[in-house]
Order: sequence, then C-alpha cells, then structure tokens
Amino acid sequence: MDDFIAARSQMALSLGFHIIFSCVGMVMPFLMAFAHWKYLKTGNEVYKGLTKAWSKGVAILFATGAVSGTMLSFELGLLWPGFMKHAGPIFGMPFSLEGTAFFIEAIAIGFFLYGWDKFNKWFHWFCGFLVGISGLASGILVVAANAWMNSPSGFDYINGNYVNIDPVKAMFNDAWFPQALHMTVAAFCATGFAVAGVHAYLILKKKNVEFHTKAFRIAASFALIGAFGAPLSGDIAAKSVAERQPIKLAAMEAHFETEKGASFVIGGIPDENKEEIKYAIKIPKVLSFLVSSDFNSEVKGLKDFPRDEWPPVSVVHYAFQIMIFFGVIMIIIGSVYVYSTFFKKEWLDKNWLLKTFVWATPFGYIALEAGWTVTEVGRQPWIIYGIMRTIDAVTPMPGIQYSFYFFTAIFVSLSLILIFLLKRQIKMVPKLYDSTDVEYQSKNKKS
Repeated sequence: MDDFIAARSQMALSLGFHIIFSCVGMVMPFLMAFAHWKYLKTGNEVYKGLTKAWSKGVAILFATGAVSGTMLSFELGLLWPGFMKHAGPIFGMPFSLEGTAFFIEAIAIGFFLYGWDKFNKWFHWFCGFLVGISGLASGILVVAANAWMNSPSGFDYINGNYVNIDPVKAMFNDAWFPQALHMTVAAFCATGFAVAGVHAYLILKKKNVEFHTKAFRIAASFALIGAFGAPLSGDIAAKSVAERQPIKLAAMEAHFETEKGASFVIGGIPDENKEEIKYAIKIPKVLSFLVSSDFNSEVKGLKDFPRDEWPPVSVVHYAFQIMIFFGVIMIIIGSVYVYSTFFKKEWLDKNWLLKTFVWATPFGYIALEAGWTVTEVGRQPWIIYGIMRTIDAVTPMPGIQYSFYFFTAIFVSLSLILIFLLKRQIKMVPKLYDSTDVEYQSKNKKS
C-alpha cells in the first residue's frame, strides 16, 4: 500500500470510529441526566435504575473515547508532521481547551458514579449534567479545529510563512459555528435513534418492558430534536459551504456546469471523464434557492475550477446522497412518532412502530459517517483549504501501511470489547437496575 494512501486510510478509520464514541459521549449524559431528573421529580425507582444503567454505559464509552481520542492526537503528529509544524501554533488553542473539558468531564463522571447517597441530590444531578456539558464542549472544540482546516483564518500567509498568528480568530473561524451546530444536532439524532432502537428491540423481546419503555421514550424524544433540527442546521451549513468552498458544493451535487437557476440533484451517477451526471432526478432552481434564497442565483460548476483541485466527485456525491436519504427517513419516522404521541396514542405500543425504530438503529450513524465523508473528502486535495495540499503534509517515513494495520486491529479490538461490555450491561438490567422486575426477584428468592 502506498504510504500516502495508508496515512489517509488510517486517519479515515480512526475518525470513523472516534466520531461514534465522541457523539455518544456528547449526548448520552443528557439522556442520563434527564432520567435522573425524572427520578428526583417523581420518586419512581425505574428512573433511578435507568439513570444508573445509562451512567455505566456513559463510563464505558468515555473510557473508549479517551483511548481513541489519544490515538488520534498522536496520529496527527506522526502521520502529518508537515501539517502540525505550521498548523499547531495556530489552531492548538481549541485542542488545549478540549483537554480542559475532558478533565472536567472525567471529574464529573467520577462524582456522579460514586456520589449516590453521598452528595446533595441536586448537586449529584448537576454532576451528571456537567458530564454532558463538558462532553458537548469537547466535541464542539474539536470541530472548531477541523473547521479551521476548511476555513483557515487567524494568520497571514506570506512567502510560505505563517505570520501574525491570532489563535482566537483561528478558533472562531467562519466555518466553526455551522459545522459545530450541524455536528451537535446530528449527534443527538444519531445517538437518540441508536438508543431508542436498542430499547425498542428489548421491549419486543418482552424483557423489563416498563424499564425499556421509559428508556425508549426518552431516547426517542432526543432523537426527534436531532431529526427535526438537522434540516435547519444542514441549511446553515450548506449556505456556509457555498460561500467558502463552492467546489465542495459542486462535488456534493455533481454540478459540472455553472448556471443560474441550478437544479437540486437527487441520485444519479457522476461521470468525471465526461463531466456529466446520469440517471439523476433534477428539481429545477432548488439548488440556487437553497444556497442563496434566490431561485435564479448563479451556482458555480466544477468546470470553473482547475481539474487538479477537484475532490473525488463520486465519493462526495454518493456520501451526500446517503446522508440526505437517511436524514429524510428519520424525519418521516420522527413525524410518525409525534403523530402517535398526540393523536394516536395506541400506536405507541404497536409492534410495527417499535420494529421501525429497531430497523432505524444505525440510520443516524450511517448519515453521520456520510456527512463526515462529505466534509473531509470534499476538502481534498487540501489539508488546509487553499493553503497546503494533503500530499505535502504527510510524513516521509516509510512503512506507514504497517501502522495502518496495527491501528485497525486496535480499533476492531476496542469495538469488540465495547460491544461485550454494553451487552453485559443490558443483561444485568433485571439484576441491578430494574427493581420492578417481579419475575427476576421471585426467581432470585427461590434460589
């Protein structure tokens, strides 16, 4: 394997795994804190058990995310020394602040796990809420660093030198808010659907039905926030991309010709050699409206840019279509759930609705990975957009493919361990977390 391809593959693999761990870490503490709040307000022991069960999951995923995040920080320096040499002093500030947020999160989760019946009940609840706030802050700060790569600012580039560095301006670059907002909304959507799907499956299996029903409804509510918020945050992100990276937008839509009243493309197979897209459904003037709120505005096509600056059009286009497809499906599922909640309450207990959520368990993370692919692959061939090409930043050291194989093995092992631990936690629900499980309690007394 070519060293450059190996380095890119290793980063893609690492980010692909870490983004799941980090998104769960951003959202799960809020589900946990909400369940805890319900317990404090109602005194219902089921909510207490649910809080404890979710807190153990949060702890497991926190540890896993810490490992994968540490690996990523080393990879940046080992694989991309040309990048870190120049970029480190400019965008290092959000990484430093992320480290602070990480330590706050670690302290808060320790207080929460071991603070039952030891702290004031509302201080204990605040510790759990603080886990969510610090986890969310960590995610936003890392996204700010990535956004800088898409919209570099906070320095002057003169004769190949990076001078007049302003770390604050670099952190609050033009892309950070749209990316951070869309990433946060997507994290709520993906994690909400994943957690709701797991609990829906366990309801269908008739295991601890009351416990899992309460868990399902909390998770589904959080999923709805993400599902209905995604089109709004996505619109803000798309307008930002159109302004800052028009070539990325053109690749997302496989839009080759510059035109006014540009069509929004659904599906299709891009042909980069013939510079056209086949078998696509085109909705006239919608793309122009989406990027500028004007049906007749001009949208630049790929042909307006040098060919050596094109990202891999097919990869970006297909990833964008996958993100849109699964996003729409989740909006439809969310709409059905809202309709059921307010107008057809009997549907909430129907197997078909629960099975729909079970099938939708991975949808959010598929859309999330596809969206991240659009962001990263759509920036190519640049590692710092318009300043430094990715190939110029890679390490000159040989044998990177072996590092890729080694890190792949680590991430696969981490995933297997994570699945084992979470599966064990689910099996322990009747024993440790659900005090209303009469069947288990009676069996335990007989034994």
